[in-house]
Amino acid sequence: MFIGLDLGTSGLKGVLIDEAQRVLAEATAPLTVSRPQEGWSEQSPADWIAAAEAVLDALAAHGLSAVRGIGLSGQMHGATLLDAKDEVLRPCILWNDTRAHVEAAELDRDPMFRRLSGNIVFPGFTAPKLLWVARHEPRMRERVARVLLPKDYLRLWLTGDHVAEMSDAAGTSWLDTGARDWSDDLLAATGLSRANMPRLVEGSEVSGTVRPVLAARWGMGNSVVVAGGGGDNAAAGVGVGVVRAGEAFVSLGTSGVLFAANDGYHPDPASAVHTFCHALPRTWHQMGVILAATDALNWYARLVGAEASALTGELESLRPPGKTVFLPYLGGERTPLNSASVRGAFTGLEHATDRSAATRAVLEGVTFAIRDCRDALAATGTRLESLLAVGGGSRSDYWLRLIATALGVPVQLPVAGDFGGAFGAARLALMASTGAGAESATLPAIARVIEPDTTLTDAMDAGHARFRAAQDALKDLT
Repeated sequence: MFIGLDLGTSGLKGVLIDEAQRVLAEATAPLTVSRPQEGWSEQSPADWIAAAEAVLDALAAHGLSAVRGIGLSGQMHGATLLDAKDEVLRPCILWNDTRAHVEAAELDRDPMFRRLSGNIVFPGFTAPKLLWVARHEPRMRERVARVLLPKDYLRLWLTGDHVAEMSDAAGTSWLDTGARDWSDDLLAATGLSRANMPRLVEGSEVSGTVRPVLAARWGMGNSVVVAGGGGDNAAAGVGVGVVRAGEAFVSLGTSGVLFAANDGYHPDPASAVHTFCHALPRTWHQMGVILAATDALNWYARLVGAEASALTGELESLRPPGKTVFLPYLGGERTPLNSASVRGAFTGLEHATDRSAATRAVLEGVTFAIRDCRDALAATGTRLESLLAVGGGSRSDYWLRLIATALGVPVQLPVAGDFGGAFGAARLALMASTGAGAESATLPAIARVIEPDTTLTDAMDAGHARFRAAQDALKDLT
């Protein structure tokens, strides 16, 4: 058996799978976020340990004596600061903390960061947080001996070892992402060296073994390995089997993610595409990220006083995009605009614009934003040959038909099941324990495939052109 632990922002989830990758049990424990000042977002690492203990206690009810490996997944970019005795110095500064925006802009002006890391230095990344601590908490900074990412603090607790893996490390702005190694130059730019960093392994490699005292506590054997694991999106990619070039998934959650696996390193920081190492050796992945997917639909539903499911349920056959255009930038945008200040808009409103027409415009706007992400990825040479749909928005057939047609690629809908980060982490534990390779990260069973409506291809192209024109006009205003 194998365990996957996924340390999220709002909770920690664990799954227990067998050799055939069947889920035998799962458990969750909630977590809270502290926001002591505007723009701040912190968590206590002690709470992560307590949550992991609660999840393992729950899984132990099913018997863990046959467990051979544990895999770790989790929220990326967090700065967990330890002293020379591995004591936590301050609450972890999380991925959605924006206090280091000045420091991020400063680092990003140095072309070395984009050249070596392959990415823009975003305020949520780890490196600018260390500069912020140095400037605003200098006595604290003097005591920092080691910097760990959130899931890797769990690893320290489990194994006693300081280890990170490539996919999570790629989101720090300290990794030479093409070389899959820490960059001495990037570390030095923030006053660090390799001595402050964990050693690196691949996500499917062994990073250590569970400490005997913990193994005994949960009835495990004395040689349970802990896999390198993966950052949350990379682990989710392993969970849904998106690990080979040409494979991709679109996640329609609060935000939207277009995630594509790649067998080469093809960064394009200027487009705000994230180019990170994947959780498997010699693979990378790219992500286009939009900040409002179902969030945009839910905003519109509140505006008109209806349930989102009722609005999408009113839509029947797919139509050509209308004159009304919706720009879904309710709180800024990531790919490809990279703007925290840009805001959304309806344009082309007319007397004929009724509730259904506006609903279609909202879904089209989010879809065209995802198409912008597709185009940004395509500009780097990344191709999409298959596309899985996951997340709450994938319950809308209309939306899936729209995406398939606008992107010109069939959309596959998996059978019911959770193929997220915890499942991907368990798969990585299986690989580390057995020596299995990427072939064990299979795609899930597909319930159905939604083909593009080729009769609407020209209409979708025209609709996207109107979307881009409205986008350009909005940028001029902001």
